[in-house]
Parts: sequence; structure tokens; C-alpha cells
Amino acid sequence: MKTMLAKLALAAAVIGGGLQAASAETANIWVRADGSNFMPRIVDAFNKAHQDQIKLDIIPNAEIIPKYGAAAAGGTAPDALSLDLIYTPSFAAAGQLEDITDWAKSLPYFSSLSPAHVKTGTYKDRIYGLPFSADASVLIWNKKLFKQAGLDPEKGPTNWAEIAADAEKVNALGGDIKGFYFSGNCGGCNIFTFTPLIWASGGDILSEDGSKATLDSPQLRGAIDLYRSMIKKGLVPEGAQTDTGANFFAAFAGGKIGISPSGAFAIGALNTQYPDIDYGITFLPGKDGGWSSFAGGDNFVVTKGTKKIAVVKEFLDFAYSLDGQTILAKYGSLPVRNDIAKDALKDLDPRYQVAAEAMAKGRTPYSVVFNDLINSANGPWTQMINEVFFGDDVDGAVANAQETMQSIIDQAPNK
Repeated sequence: MKTMLAKLALAAAVIGGGLQAASAETANIWVRADGSNFMPRIVDAFNKAHQDQIKLDIIPNAEIIPKYGAAAAGGTAPDALSLDLIYTPSFAAAGQLEDITDWAKSLPYFSSLSPAHVKTGTYKDRIYGLPFSADASVLIWNKKLFKQAGLDPEKGPTNWAEIAADAEKVNALGGDIKGFYFSGNCGGCNIFTFTPLIWASGGDILSEDGSKATLDSPQLRGAIDLYRSMIKKGLVPEGAQTDTGANFFAAFAGGKIGISPSGAFAIGALNTQYPDIDYGITFLPGKDGGWSSFAGGDNFVVTKGTKKIAVVKEFLDFAYSLDGQTILAKYGSLPVRNDIAKDALKDLDPRYQVAAEAMAKGRTPYSVVFNDLINSANGPWTQMINEVFFGDDVDGAVANAQETMQSIIDQAPNK
């Protein structure tokens, strides 16, 4: 009898285990290549700790937007996607994303999630994307060059005048040392690092709802004058004029640049690849003080009609936990939960805390046609940027960009 009962118990356990395994589901998630360092690690951690599983596909940066658009239209899209936050309104407007408003607002930490991400994840007062990964634009300076130039190596610039003055003193060291660097022919780079100078001074390039272009402002003109003045004084290397982003980080990493606007990603890259460079991190300042930042990164979006919503929610819950946020932080993403950001970063370089503060209060322009306005090489923002920094007709470039931007906005479907 004991033997029979033991066999029955074993059979029940086997059957129960089989039923349990059969109930496990796998959801497919895509991420752009920019997330290839942290995403596999958080997916691996989730899969090891959960019955349900995530299948991850890493898509090249340049391919993920058109590929997802085609897949969504054809019914072959992944269950969820880590999507560059600026594109969330566009896909929401196209009806390709699941409305997750109720779920989002039920999260006990919803109010602590990155405001900029949540804003870009919202379309017509409904939420279609939640924060997943984050970066923030900051200002970095070379402490060694500051010290050689007679500046306080522990104090970064706090307004535009200090940026110009500090850059000039570093530039005076001579040789191949230059005071300031930026990628002068890169629309994406400058929306990330130049726009915060305008925001911190009280200006903007778009209205809050993205319906109006607001380029022609004293704040934009002032920020342009700052850059043009430094260029005219020879504080910026000549190569900046044609740099489409290839040297966005590399120029500062070479150790010959005094000040450069950059991103939080630079902290990890400098620490691991260029450990001999002593650098500081501070906020991108306004003309007379204050500061702002571009909150970049990805929103987590769910494909409309997916049958794996329960698995997707389970994965995002894990990503939002302290363990999940710590994994993301360790491998290259700033935390998106402001209430636990300090804890998630506590074992990392303290300069990340500055970047996390910048991201938490950062901003992101809102538009259903962001790519056409900003990122496109032929778009009005990119066309304007290079002309106003290095050309002769600032007034004409600003006026043309303002008119073209507004025309694109007015013609946008589902605006």
C-alpha cells in the first residue's frame, strides 16, 4: 500500500509539474541595439526567476522603427517593445499600441516614474507607453585641463558666461587643446544637448502639446550666439562643423577638450575605456543660471492585441523592482523610478546621481512627427542647426526652420 501511494504521489507530482510547465508562456520583446548591454541581462534575470519567459530580439538602431511599423501593420509584431520614447506618440496615433492607462495608473509608484517618459507615452489623455530605460544630457569638463588653465577643477560652469570664459581659458593652453566641443552637423546630438540651454533660459522649440513650432525666440537666439561666439574665437575644433555625431563622445574622450555637452552614458564609457581622464559632471545651465536636461531613453510599449499581456506586465513589474532598476543601472541605464533611484545607484560612481537628478527633472519635446521635425537629416531642425552655428544667415535659417516645422506639424495625420 505504501509503495502504491508513493507511486500515485509521484505520478500526481509529474502530472502537476507538466500542467504547470504547460501553463508557462513566452512573450517576445524587441529592443534597439542601444539597449544591447542592459536588456539581455535583465531578461536573463527575469527568466531565471520566473516560470513565464521572455524571448528577446535585438534590432539595429536604424532598422527598428521601420521594422516594427511594418510588423505591426502586418500582424507579426512582438508582444512588446522597448521603443525610443520620442516615437511613442507616433505609434500611438497610428493605433498600433495597446492602451495601458488603467494598468499604469494602478501602479503604486506611478507618480514616481520619469515624467518626461510618461508624457511622451501619453496620446489624447491615454497612456500607451511607460518608462523603461533612461539617459540624460549633462555637461562634462576635463579637470586636468581646468587645473592647468588656472580654473577650479572641482567647479563646472553654472551659466553661459562661465561656459564661454572657462572654455577660453582652457583654449589658451594652446597646441591641440580646445575649449569646447559639440557635433555641429548632428540634429539628434543637438536636440539632446543644445535644447536644454534654451529650456533652462525659459524658452522652447515646440509648444507643450507639439502643435506649434516656437523656434523664433530670444532664448534660441541667445544660445545660438553663445555657440557662434565660441566658434568665432576659435574655441571649437574646425572638425565640429561637419561632425554628424561620430565624435559626439570621442572628441572629449581624447583628453584635449575642456568642456563638452554629453550624456550620462559618458560616465560608464569614460570610466571603463578612458580611466586616465579626470572629469566632472554638471547640469546644462541657462543663460543666467538654473538648468535643464533632455530626458532620453526608451518607453516600454505593448503591441495592440497581444495575447501575452500578463507576461508583459510581469516582466515590467520585475524591471520596476529595486532588483530590476539596479540591474539596469549597473549596465548602462539610469533608473526610471525616482523614488528608488538613489538605492539603485548606491554602489556605482557618485556622478551617476547627478545624471539621475538631471533625468528626473528632464524634458522631452512632444510630437507625433518628431522624426520629420528633428532627427531626419533633411528635416528643418538639422538643416537649421548647421547653418545657424557656422553660416551667415541666422535670421533666414531660423525663419525657414520655423515655417517648415509648422507646415510639417499642420499636415501631420492624427495630430
